[in-house]
Amino acid sequence: MAQTNQAAHADHTETHGTFRSYTLGFLFSLLLTVIPIAIVLNGWLDGTANALALMAAAILQFIVQLLFFMHLGEERKPRYNLITLLLGLVILLVIVAGSMWIMMYNTVAV
Repeated sequence: MAQTNQAAHADHTETHGTFRSYTLGFLFSLLLTVIPIAIVLNGWLDGTANALALMAAAILQFIVQLLFFMHLGEERKPRYNLITLLLGLVILLVIVAGSMWIMMYNTVAV
């Protein structure tokens, strides 16, 4: 039974992160959460600069999550996970951009 179990694990070549990579990912995530909170609570930026800083922090947070916790760069061929993620991002971008377009240019003609 033990030989069969070991053979099953030998074929499964999925990589997992190390303690160091998870710790770095956690620290980066924490930093990218604290920075926008500090910007908003202290009023360091206004208007468009504030929105751009928050969006940049959100994008960086997303990249950190993908690289350190979801191990997106460590997958083997074929890259179905990456293709699925890109399709999801395109759909999300269309929904968010469309919603913002509607909210910004919604003129009611009376």
